[in-house]
Amino acid sequence: MAIGVTAKLQVQVGKNEEFEGIFKRLMEEVNANEPGCNFYSIHKSREDAQMYVVLEEYIDEEALVAHGKTDYFREYGKELAPCMAAAPVIELMDSV
Repeated sequence: MAIGVTAKLQVQVGKNEEFEGIFKRLMEEVNANEPGCNFYSIHKSREDAQMYVVLEEYIDEEALVAHGKTDYFREYGKELAPCMAAAPVIELMDSV
């Protein structure tokens, strides 16, 4: 069963460009190196310029767990941390 994930990310005012640049590099790594990830993309809210939503889908729980353990995910997470205004809000969903 595929697993869907949404991650809502609130970015500090004035940090959008830096955040987007770092996140695009992370997105490229995930899409190039994780065959268990069906998609990994980020979208910016039309109502709140500081809110981003990451849409993700993994083929199974193992692929989701592997994603969080990659060196590049951890490294980009450290780079993204100074851009964040709040902790991410993560929701896991099961495909139907």
